Amino acid sequence: MTNIAVVGSGYWGKNLVRNFNELGTLHTVCETNPETLLQFQEKYPEVEFQSSLHLVLQNPSIDAVVIATPAETHFEMARMALLANKHVFVEKPLALFASEAEELNKLAIRQNLILMVGHILLYHPAIIKLKEIINSGELGKINYIYSNRLNLGKIRNEENILWSFAPHDISAIVYLLDEMPSQVIAQGGNYLNHNIADVTNTSLSFKSGVRGHIFVSWLHPNKEQKLIIMGDNKMAVFDDTATEGKLQIHDKGVDWINRQPVPRRNGSSIVPIDSCEPLKAECQHFLECIKTGSTPRTDGVNGINVLKILNACQDSLEHNSTVVRLNGNDHTETFFAHETAVVDSPCNIGNGTKIWHFSHIMPKADIGNNCNIGQNVSIASDVAIGNNVKIQNNVSVYSGVILEDDVFCGPSMVFTNVINPRSHISRKNEYRLTRVKKGATIGANATIVCGNTIGSHSFIGAGAVVTKDVPDHALVLGNPARIAGWVCECGNQLDFQDDIAACDSCSKQYKKVEGGIKCLECNCGKNLDQYNDSNTHSDCKKQTSDKLKESIKPLEKELTLTQEAFFCPTS
Repeated sequence: MTNIAVVGSGYWGKNLVRNFNELGTLHTVCETNPETLLQFQEKYPEVEFQSSLHLVLQNPSIDAVVIATPAETHFEMARMALLANKHVFVEKPLALFASEAEELNKLAIRQNLILMVGHILLYHPAIIKLKEIINSGELGKINYIYSNRLNLGKIRNEENILWSFAPHDISAIVYLLDEMPSQVIAQGGNYLNHNIADVTNTSLSFKSGVRGHIFVSWLHPNKEQKLIIMGDNKMAVFDDTATEGKLQIHDKGVDWINRQPVPRRNGSSIVPIDSCEPLKAECQHFLECIKTGSTPRTDGVNGINVLKILNACQDSLEHNSTVVRLNGNDHTETFFAHETAVVDSPCNIGNGTKIWHFSHIMPKADIGNNCNIGQNVSIASDVAIGNNVKIQNNVSVYSGVILEDDVFCGPSMVFTNVINPRSHISRKNEYRLTRVKKGATIGANATIVCGNTIGSHSFIGAGAVVTKDVPDHALVLGNPARIAGWVCECGNQLDFQDDIAACDSCSKQYKKVEGGIKCLECNCGKNLDQYNDSNTHSDCKKQTSDKLKESIKPLEKELTLTQEAFFCPTS
């Protein structure tokens, strides 16, 4: 027999406790609320109780863990349970981000464990029957799906209505159509809390031509849970709040007679369905998958797909209902690209990166995680960009430029890649490498002459023209740019007294050394290349992400690197 531990026995967890107890597999209830724990001890005297998840995971008698805690805890708890060699059933959503769900799915495969997510509608007998009807062709070609999930019920502060209600309908629609949407648009209203949407309306577009709408609200006078599917032959209505006739088929539609649309109303019929409780069926399915090793209907991949759509809806909601494109039948992207942006293939764009209006990403560009690419930005082929890089509007990043992690490029700043360009002479084999190191800032309208290195955490002032290497932490200003001071890792200018400075913002301490400064916390002080005829130190935090390092290696081999770029002399 499989021994189950239910972690979290509150609003929804108590129903899981009841069902697994009725199925004879409930071994332990893990709950941190003492009052709730006491109530369950009286109701289930034969069950073990625990307030520590770690002790639950250390118990060899427990085979599987069911997680019914707040959504923000799902990823870490599920990861811990899988590492403890327990099968895992997580209530929706599987995690908060698709990347987290992918990590859990890979871990479950590696550990040879069952990972299942609680998308309960996929175990509802009406949805299962509706899937059979659609596949049989009785409805004809599906044109449109509309769902609403409305109530004046539990108001949540930890998540908006999109995350609370919409996962049910998203999972059902994707299951019924066997297709991922190609784009989503979400709009909402915040009425009780300015940070949390109480009402959202989501529009889904599919490559097959199907359109869908999901309307969810917890500010509605009546409870309503309805799914309507319109085919070109018949229509289906699933009303989960109806006491009888939950699933109906309507022989209604539009016929074309003499090339004119004529409404057809031939009545409706009730489709008989089983009367089993969907949650119990879901729990039984989990136990059966553990016993047989079969893949759950709502496995990790199912959880990933629903999260990709939810993440896209959230992006649209946060950016004034902009269109968020996905890849439909192939797979969804984990980055956001505005509908006016052009992203050429193949290129590599990391999780959480956002690409805004009229920007162009060329083939073979490599962009890290959580970057923000502003409006009218051009990123050329073979450009390598690290994580958390921000590129403001009207910037062109040419081949031969490397931006390490946490770099900031101000509006309309300029990179070059050829020292002596001529329109009638091709000099693609003469590109000179420009490297901007970790945490550096380049101000608005600054120009970086190619062939130079911008040191880590340095600060290039607005309008400056950089013609030589810039040391780590240096503040450079003017044309040509010269050292005007030193800045902390957090960006504040340092004021040295007796060769020692402490940042007023973050309190990090620095010491002047020969030709530069060093951070006292890491005791670094290695000399770098020359700038203005003085030696400088190397910052201790010049690490580059593994992904960026790999993309830099072939680029460095192809480019001709110089120690110092040519520049016009000044008086």
